[in-house]
Amino acid sequence: MVKYLSEGENLLDVIANDNYLVDFYADWCGPCKMLAPLLEEIDFIKVLKVNVDLFPEIAKNYGIMSIPTLIVFKNKEEVKKVVGFHNLEEIKEMVKDI
Repeated sequence: MVKYLSEGENLLDVIANDNYLVDFYADWCGPCKMLAPLLEEIDFIKVLKVNVDLFPEIAKNYGIMSIPTLIVFKNKEEVKKVVGFHNLEEIKEMVKDI
């Protein structure tokens, strides 16, 4: 199940108690739109979507320069980051050791 970061929420508070795949995206981004249905299929890690237009400071804090950017967090620590569209098998490979 995909969760969207809401206004007033703190990213680290949301991901505090579990491992997460965080998708930094924008509504106008073509590759982000292609990635969205794949993220809906994921049942092996929790997914949090962060709209970079709504949360530019969070994007800046994590060095997001291009979207989509996927970051895997384990115990609130960034363990892996990839930029661009990735298929479901690549995403599974990305999180297999988490």
